[in-house]
Amino acid sequence: MATYKTPGVYVEEISTLPPSVAEVSTAIPAFIGYTEAGRMIARINTMLEYETIFGKAKPSSFTVQTRNNSLVAIQRDMATDDPEFVMYYSLSLFFKNGGGSCYVISVGDYNSTPAKTHFEAGLAELEKEDEPTLILLTDAVNLPPADYYDLCQQALAQCNKLGDRFAILDVLNGEGKVEEFRNQIGINNLLYGAAYYPYLQTSLNFHFAEDGIKLDGARIGGSTWQKAFGDKGIVVSFTGTAGDTPKVKIVGAGDEITFNATALHLLTINGVNGKTGADVVTAWDAWASVNDSQGFSIIKNEGGSGEVPTSTANVDLEAQSVAPSSDTLASIRSTNTTLYNQIKTAMAQQRMVLPPSPAIAGIYASVDRDRGVWKAPANVSLSAVLGPVVKITHDQQESLNVDPAAGKSINAIRAFMGKGTLVWGARTLAGNDNEWRYVSVRRLFNMIEESTQKATAFAVFEPNDATTWLKVKAMIESYLYGLWEQGALAGSTPEAAYFVNVGLGKTMTAQDILEGRMIVEIGVAAVRPAEFIILRFTHKVQEA
Repeated sequence: MATYKTPGVYVEEISTLPPSVAEVSTAIPAFIGYTEAGRMIARINTMLEYETIFGKAKPSSFTVQTRNNSLVAIQRDMATDDPEFVMYYSLSLFFKNGGGSCYVISVGDYNSTPAKTHFEAGLAELEKEDEPTLILLTDAVNLPPADYYDLCQQALAQCNKLGDRFAILDVLNGEGKVEEFRNQIGINNLLYGAAYYPYLQTSLNFHFAEDGIKLDGARIGGSTWQKAFGDKGIVVSFTGTAGDTPKVKIVGAGDEITFNATALHLLTINGVNGKTGADVVTAWDAWASVNDSQGFSIIKNEGGSGEVPTSTANVDLEAQSVAPSSDTLASIRSTNTTLYNQIKTAMAQQRMVLPPSPAIAGIYASVDRDRGVWKAPANVSLSAVLGPVVKITHDQQESLNVDPAAGKSINAIRAFMGKGTLVWGARTLAGNDNEWRYVSVRRLFNMIEESTQKATAFAVFEPNDATTWLKVKAMIESYLYGLWEQGALAGSTPEAAYFVNVGLGKTMTAQDILEGRMIVEIGVAAVRPAEFIILRFTHKVQEA
């Protein structure tokens, strides 16, 4: 109380309401991986912010097979794209599925060779941040499996240590990966993570540079090719009077007839026997008109009488003079617009296959925002997803959802007729634990625990007496009552939904008070998802 010495009227405001609990965010994921601008950490809210800070995706390389000036097939150059960095696409999928604020922890740029140590450093940086509540090992799926599973264990350990975050893990793509995941993930801290399967065929297009799209067709390499004709022919002599029109005119004095031309597209015109010289020249001129766009080398013989020989011989090119084309999509942008547009249209149909965790993180954020963290993030449709790469049936999901050996449940992503692609599982990796079986229960407790922990900080070093106990109890009860009204806690009355106990003889002994401990016991009845809905039908006997 203030000490008054000067006469007058003074105003004092007395607080009669207890402090309130400010609820923490529940879906702030941290993505760990490689970016164009590497080795930094930032909080972002949109893809525009990501591109401004971290850059864009690593351009992918493709080989386009063409024949007769038409597209045949498109194949990705995995050797060129190895390693494959998916951070950019993962963030795009996250935002398209309802994601909001998130952290990006870049552990290197696109020139980096992926290594487990990079991700361990990223996890160490993440541990220093208080706000993130979800961990995603985005690019770690491209590490050797042993390294990936070790990082998964480290992420779960961090979740257990801090108690305020949850790991969303991916089952790797391929045959036998479900059992491999269960065998390698271990048995520690499983209640702090959930695994999802399979990978997703998304609607996201590859980022590529036009000079990185190679055109693979039968083309002559751009070098000069010279070959002497094997048969020199016979000597032609002219007999007759000076006034006669020559039937054959020989130009040149060399004994050997050689062929010397830049080896581009060489044009062979068959069936010229009996044609007039004018017809042949017209054909040559027609092909010459496309010389610049197609790369043809037209060889004319404008000397002589203009008559076509009565017989022709086809001379084959040497095999070594034929090589694959080194053209790229960029090189035909202006020279062959038809093929260029055909390839561009086909490239737009090339779609990314991604691990499911980024989409799941977006679903977590969307469900938390619309329904609350206590709603299971399942039976929700995925956006920007064409379907799972593996079709899972009802019977096949049994072994995924319930693991009788160790309880390591794996949440399935399934395609349903008329519904789309749905998340069809809501369990943590501790699937046999009755307390922590469901993702929503674990994350609800994370939220309540962290929110009340931060809210009760005001009581540190306050007198450890009934007045402080009452303030703390009233604050927590008020917060839990609000959750109960929203449907987060089960029970027809507040008393059935939660309890808060604190006091000497209730939660503390005199020794506890002497040692400076104030112990508050909080119990909540978290709502649990209706995982199995059973409809029981019986016959009813006709009564009238």
